Amino acid sequence: MVACPVMEKKHTQTQRLIPLEVWQERLPALARQYQDNQPFPHIHLADFLELDLVRQAAAEFPKPTDTSWIQYKHYNENKLGKTNRAEFPPLIGQLIDEFNSPEFVAWLSKLTGIPGLMADPSLEGGGMHQTERGGFLNMHADFTHHHHQANWHRRCNLILYLNEGWKEEWKGAIELWDRDMKQCVVKVPPLLNHVVIFNTTEESYHGYPEPICAPDGTTRKSLALYYYTEETAARFAPRSTNYQARPDDGRLRSSLIWLDKKLLATYSKVKSKLGLSDNFASKVLGFFGKKK
Repeated sequence: MVACPVMEKKHTQTQRLIPLEVWQERLPALARQYQDNQPFPHIHLADFLELDLVRQAAAEFPKPTDTSWIQYKHYNENKLGKTNRAEFPPLIGQLIDEFNSPEFVAWLSKLTGIPGLMADPSLEGGGMHQTERGGFLNMHADFTHHHHQANWHRRCNLILYLNEGWKEEWKGAIELWDRDMKQCVVKVPPLLNHVVIFNTTEESYHGYPEPICAPDGTTRKSLALYYYTEETAARFAPRSTNYQARPDDGRLRSSLIWLDKKLLATYSKVKSKLGLSDNFASKVLGFFGKKK
């Protein structure tokens, strides 16, 4: 874990939200660490933003009942998401814009060693994420291509956590596993103002598979940004999210993880072909859920 010098001052509309000049000075060392970290290139950065600013962002984060959320709820996943930038609270929207700005993306390219990174203004699968008590995200490697931009190859993720006072016993730490899914190599708790950045490949398995057990009303909150490169020709067929069982999951659970993954792959193909959004699918499922 790398920490930035503690910053705590009042945010104003005119100043930049991300202290890029501070992180720029440390870029050569951070880039080396990024490539050296196991089980795949990644980095964990503490105190990424000004403390007062990130507390403001956490305070304005909508509760599960405050707004409409995409319901990411199936056997391999139980969380809420929101991708519509126009509906984000003001400060969170500004943060998203800076994470997607050319200046920040250029810094990220140098950090990761991936030339030509591009931001995704549509926030496909990203944006605001929130997990309530009992929620989880099974181990997986991410989908490899943008669902609505066929030549966009997904290359890295950035996650900013917004959970002050989060306790280890509440679970929710992101786990990074080895390429053979034999063991967890790194665990990072979702603490306020901590950022995790990592490459997304067919073998970069991650998740938080243990159900959240925070007190009622306390949720795991984060902002997620995904970055791409544009491929002139498809080097390999797009693949949907590849969920994997852990060694101790047992035969039945492993089978259900596999079956749900196959169903999700079918949904992903339909979604790409018809230009559907997860928000649309979530509304349809919610409609039929009310009919039960």
